[in-house]
Amino acid sequence: MNIAFDAKRAFQNNTGLGNYSRTLISSLATYYPEHHYYLYAPKLTGMYNPAAFDNMTTILPQKALHRLLKGLWRSKFVVSELGQQGIDLYHGLSHEIPFGIHKSEVKSIVTMHDLIFERNPEQYNPIDVQTYRRKAKYACQYADKVIAISEQTKQDLITYYNTPADKIAVAYQSCDESFGVKHSEADIKQMLSNYGFPKEYFLYVGSLIERKNLLGILQAMVQLKGKVDVPLVVVGGGSSYKKKVIDFIAANGLQNKVILVNDTVKFAYNDLPALYQGAKALIYPSFFEGFGIPILEAMWCRTPVVTSTGSCFGETAGDAALYIDPANPESIANAMAEVVNNPTAMEVLKEKGSRQAEKFTRDKCAAEVMKVYQSL
Repeated sequence: MNIAFDAKRAFQNNTGLGNYSRTLISSLATYYPEHHYYLYAPKLTGMYNPAAFDNMTTILPQKALHRLLKGLWRSKFVVSELGQQGIDLYHGLSHEIPFGIHKSEVKSIVTMHDLIFERNPEQYNPIDVQTYRRKAKYACQYADKVIAISEQTKQDLITYYNTPADKIAVAYQSCDESFGVKHSEADIKQMLSNYGFPKEYFLYVGSLIERKNLLGILQAMVQLKGKVDVPLVVVGGGSSYKKKVIDFIAANGLQNKVILVNDTVKFAYNDLPALYQGAKALIYPSFFEGFGIPILEAMWCRTPVVTSTGSCFGETAGDAALYIDPANPESIANAMAEVVNNPTAMEVLKEKGSRQAEKFTRDKCAAEVMKVYQSL
């Protein structure tokens, strides 16, 4: 097959959607080399290297009008090129497919990560909500098949968009294989020293937005003062919510207990696996996610996980996490204290996490997606 991808986020997004795109494309090219993969991208960056695969071709907008209107090329004009280039199947990797593709001969699939903008529209710009909704509803209606990255997302697609259940395939995601590479204690110690990070720390990884609930962790740390003296390293960016976080830190005397990475030192993403592996635990009290990729990254790193009940978290973490009520700082605080005070239980969680992570290997996740392709 000639398989095409909307590869914009593979080249331009350094968070969840970009990581999903890069990992899936590379996994398919690795485990199913008999197919050829075409990456349609508005522009190229150093975030992804398709040259590493001889069964991969990058397609950029060629016509002057398309180079000028790259967004329209990606969302509409590209359809006419797909047939000309012999594409059999087009995969929109993040909530959208080109308008009009259902009128062409090219089969299409869309991956839906979540419908959080439908659940919590108040956390988004109203214009963005309308844009996301228009693209997502169109994709779910006209794609030949919809991939949901969790059962939770599948149920949301049924609830919000009335997408037929038999049109939706659940195909879990994996993460970069670098998280499964064990780092020595000496290497972790050197990395921490290079950044000036503490020897012991909790870890938070994720965008600094309301839904992900970093303030819940900080409120828990206030309750733990004098009981658990472990600082928090925060990896993630934000804007308005980040200001709330900084104000809370100042108001509650946590300046020496919370390290906002990249505010104090520029952090290299390549060091993230080692940072996970050195942590006491990942604290991930999000209110809602489509999958929760930091949970999987932590489990591959054999790092204990504290995360929320509900949403998709049980699907991802299984029995390999301490579960908390994200709306209750005391619940978060109790779990953080458990991490520090019960090392035997943490060793059990590490073993469970390692076994749970094996359910989401790159080859297994690629196989599920390829099964969807072949069903068409």
